[in-house]
Amino acid sequence: MNRRMLLLSGMASTAMAANLSGCASPTVEDYAGQKPALDLRTYFNGVVDAWGIFTDRNGKVVKRFTVEMKCQWQNDQGILDEDFVYSDGTKEKRIWKLTDKGNGNYVGTAGDVVGTAEGQTKGNAFNWRYTLALPVDGSILNVQMDDWMYLMNDRMMLNKARMTKLGVHLGDVTLSFTRRA
Repeated sequence: MNRRMLLLSGMASTAMAANLSGCASPTVEDYAGQKPALDLRTYFNGVVDAWGIFTDRNGKVVKRFTVEMKCQWQNDQGILDEDFVYSDGTKEKRIWKLTDKGNGNYVGTAGDVVGTAEGQTKGNAFNWRYTLALPVDGSILNVQMDDWMYLMNDRMMLNKARMTKLGVHLGDVTLSFTRRA
């Protein structure tokens, strides 16, 4: 069975279960008092290394990867130039163009992001939501990303992103970021 069918299989019953759960998701406001305070313009400035995994909806690790990010800001405009290397040897590049809108609000674009990503920081957390055009078995699948970052200290940040399609949980991306000294 190809990967696309695996991603989409069981969507109807999973969607029904997700709709019945009705649990409230956390909001960035939940982290307003947490320290250290995250300033994206300070953290994503210079070179940041990341190590990550993609897990399917059952928690099985499907891919491992590393990322080298070259980050810079000029006034309210930021560039995050990301080079991915996957465990199977494939490589990928994503260049985020971010704008600090003030009051902890950010917008961003990237070549494989559909439309504009929107995010907000409060306390030590950043929540970022966007639609990603994900290549799967020769076609493009637009998936929604609910991306959370948590600053642990001035060099380390943890990241977990939930991937869904039509409200159905497809998998998660988990990363550990470290700023180079």
